Amino acid sequence: MKAFLINKYTKGGLQLTDVSLPKIKNNEVLVEIYATGLNLLDSKIKTGEFKLILPYKKPLILGHDLAGIV
Repeated sequence: MKAFLINKYTKGGLQLTDVSLPKIKNNEVLVEIYATGLNLLDSKIKTGEFKLILPYKKPLILGHDLAGIV
């Protein structure tokens, strides 16, 4: 699958990357995504503005808005 991935906080451009499908645990679901979008939250996460209150592990896949089937 393709995803916009960040390895470090930066104001530079996005990197479209091929990533493998995630392994699903017992308390998780897999969503087949048909559409996704990057919003202002993704932009602020990418630049590190929320790193103190949202400590994500990197590499991080951006895209908090999505539409799909569970």
